[in-house]
Amino acid sequence: MPRSFRILITALIFSASGLLFANPPAAPATPALPRPVIHPVPPAIDAKSYILIDADSGKVLAEKNANAHLPPASLTKLMTMYVISDALKRGVIHADDKARISERAWKTGGSRMFVKVNDEVPVQSLLKGIVVASGNDAAVAMAEYIAGTESAFAGLMNTEAARLGMDNSHFSDSNGLPNPDHYSTARDLATLTRAIIRDFPEDYRLYSEKWFTWNNIRQPNRNRLLWHFPEADGLKTGHTNAAGFCLVGSAKKGSTRLISVIMGEPSDEARTEDSIRLLTYGFRFFETRPLYQADTPLADVRVWKGTQKTVPLGLANTLYTTLPVGQYQNVHATLTFNNLIKAPLKKGTPCGQLTLILNNEVIATAPLLALEDNQKGGVWRQMADTFHFNFNRLFPRHGETINRG
Repeated sequence: MPRSFRILITALIFSASGLLFANPPAAPATPALPRPVIHPVPPAIDAKSYILIDADSGKVLAEKNANAHLPPASLTKLMTMYVISDALKRGVIHADDKARISERAWKTGGSRMFVKVNDEVPVQSLLKGIVVASGNDAAVAMAEYIAGTESAFAGLMNTEAARLGMDNSHFSDSNGLPNPDHYSTARDLATLTRAIIRDFPEDYRLYSEKWFTWNNIRQPNRNRLLWHFPEADGLKTGHTNAAGFCLVGSAKKGSTRLISVIMGEPSDEARTEDSIRLLTYGFRFFETRPLYQADTPLADVRVWKGTQKTVPLGLANTLYTTLPVGQYQNVHATLTFNNLIKAPLKKGTPCGQLTLILNNEVIATAPLLALEDNQKGGVWRQMADTFHFNFNRLFPRHGETINRG
């Protein structure tokens, strides 16, 4: 065979096999590494105590001495307003009721709404006087209108505080004037603020009002966040010599609402600027999303000896989760069911657990509840299920797990 022909044949063979006139195969792509969880350091805050939390999930994003007992000054009026809003919601009092101003309310010192003795003032106006003007006179007037005396009203405040889980707070009056037996904590005040936003959305708009006029006296809201942080819409300031300058703020960006509590700042400017620093930090590095809605079926499980063979399971409350920005795609959820669920079964009965996992760590759990009643089935259903139920009781499974990314 001629040499030139052999070279041609060889070239054709190599070309067909991809070894000639072709680029070598590309190396397999390196899988992208998961985005690391960023834990930035919170800003330095020159306060005796502070806390930053998400309003929906309750997750603490930053804190310092959050359980320290401190005088809350006019932050007390948040508790006063909670009791008043509850009375309005239950119909005990009404917004257009008129409350008489006693001499004791009129004489109360400190910040004032400037009501006059024996005036009959609409409840709605007194609420604005408490929130916007931080009127101690208005707070005492409402305390007396609801409970007869301010001391009796303080008893209501402490009852509600205990119910909300404010275990490190005690109130002796409605306005926060200095008293050694009157104290709270940044954590408790954050808990209270969450309850105000959750329980009384119809009254929450009062906290964003910038001005209030009564008796021809126009007063600004002392919460400077309303002027200097566009997303802020509440809530309350406080100041005495013992308490220093305090501020409970809240703001919302997108679906995320944050609450900041600062106690014991050296100046009005410092409490405002440090609140802005905390809120900016929270919005910059964290986000909150509702992952599962309340009363929405997440799974159906077998029910033995019931009128229905299965029951839908879900959550009692919408599950919100707060995570560092960019981490939601890494969250996984598992549903684990109890073994051998037997009728009768009442709506709300725990039948399992939902677990959220991020980077192999459990970040949240919630009980899975029956979303419907399931009564005992008839005779034939009881008989048909008895054998299978007893067999499964002898050889139980340790629950089932469903992965949900």
